[in-house]
Amino acid sequence: MKLKNKWPKYYKKDVITHYCPGCGHGIVHRIVAELLEEMELGKRAVCVNPAGCAVLAYKYFDIDMIESAHGRGTAIATGVKRARPDLFVFTYQGDGDLSAIGTAETIHSANRGEHISVVFINNAVYGMTGGQMAPTTLVGMRTTTTPSGRNPEYDGYPLHITEVVASFPGVAYAERVAVDGPAGIQKTKKAIRNAFQCQIDGLGYSIVEVLSPCPTNWKMTPRASFTWITEEMTKEYKLGVLADRRARE
Repeated sequence: MKLKNKWPKYYKKDVITHYCPGCGHGIVHRIVAELLEEMELGKRAVCVNPAGCAVLAYKYFDIDMIESAHGRGTAIATGVKRARPDLFVFTYQGDGDLSAIGTAETIHSANRGEHISVVFINNAVYGMTGGQMAPTTLVGMRTTTTPSGRNPEYDGYPLHITEVVASFPGVAYAERVAVDGPAGIQKTKKAIRNAFQCQIDGLGYSIVEVLSPCPTNWKMTPRASFTWITEEMTKEYKLGVLADRRARE
């Protein structure tokens, strides 16, 4: 007998995943689908999905989706939200998409305080294209383009893009969380809920950075990748609220 997952009922499609075993995208997809239902946003939601591993995110969400060119997610989301302010508009982007080719779009949309929400998946590597170094790759971390480990003398340091945009007055809410276990998953859902609520309340730009495992490119088992987030990745990327200007309104 096949047991069907009946919840979230409306906004998560019942399809087989293309993500690698242990990948964090599926966890965050589920969280987003639950919130779209709980907050009654799905019928007016538009998600802008990126290039990268989540390029096929439209396979999993039963809402309106727009496929963006690499890095242009917040630019497209800005256009949609300005043209249709009645819609709920959010982007779902990886670290290569948001903090590499999309750095300009990310910074300027946040600086303008666009009324959009951003779900930012940080797995410290380019996942889909072969495991190259990303702006978020940790010092000493080995990738296909840093086989001896990231050397800051040649490669620079990890980019803390969420701290950068959190300093802008137009950013209503910014938080970094991690899907490294049940407690982290619950905190991630709460953070994304807060970010979504900021848009509902018309407070400005909101972003949640999610530290997420990539077992395939990290060359680890799924269990080891969750442990690595907890023990290593959070040393570089501190968890917590980086900006919360909700009270000012």
